[in-house]
Amino acid sequence: MNERTCVGIDIGSTAAKVAVLGPGETRFVLPTGWSSPETAKEIARRLLERGVRVEEAAVVSTGYGRRAVNYAAKQITEITCFAAGCAAQFPTCTVIDVGGQDTKAIHIRDGAADDFLMNDKCSAGTGKFVEVMANRLECEIDALFTLAERGKVLPISSLCTVFAESEIIGYIGAGHPREDIAAGIVDSVAEKVAQLAERLPLEETVLLTGGLSHLTFFAQALGKKLRHTVRCLPEGRYAGAYGAALLAQREILS
Repeated sequence: MNERTCVGIDIGSTAAKVAVLGPGETRFVLPTGWSSPETAKEIARRLLERGVRVEEAAVVSTGYGRRAVNYAAKQITEITCFAAGCAAQFPTCTVIDVGGQDTKAIHIRDGAADDFLMNDKCSAGTGKFVEVMANRLECEIDALFTLAERGKVLPISSLCTVFAESEIIGYIGAGHPREDIAAGIVDSVAEKVAQLAERLPLEETVLLTGGLSHLTFFAQALGKKLRHTVRCLPEGRYAGAYGAALLAQREILS
């Protein structure tokens, strides 16, 4: 029997991630943009360029814009897909995902999510907060963390992004080094994320996924707050898409 291509599509608020298993195996990411349906069409076009026809593949969508993928056979929640993607390597673990508009903490036991928490009411501790602050310092997000590694933490007490930005403007006006301001921003984000994550059991393996998962310095900063080692999951931004593709594959095999 010919192996069928399985596609996982995770359309987040900021970026859309695609993982393909089986024939035509590939991964790619693109900006979500203002329209999730248009993003879904662009994903189909890019898949076709790679020899994958969505009408012939098993497609599962997840994330903020999952309902916009009208060629998906199933639309599954992020928690389930992230759990599937991470549990493939670590059947029991705690996952911390910092997304564009929300932060999730997921506890996985024996290959399945058994509890989770989500911060989606405030941008503090999310990728959007980091993006706003990086823009204020006139640098890219990765550069913000590079600066932070060389700085000393300036306290940022505000929980609200707007008020936190005002604090940063004050530090800039007072002539504080950019490195120290960046260190304060990263410390603030780590603190907010840790406050969420520590409400769940922390397994021996704690994984960082999402758009910041390639930043070892952030994993270390978060680990200090949690008093626990936090590991960057390789290609952690694809965890949801990979999990969706795995679930599509299991559906075929079941």
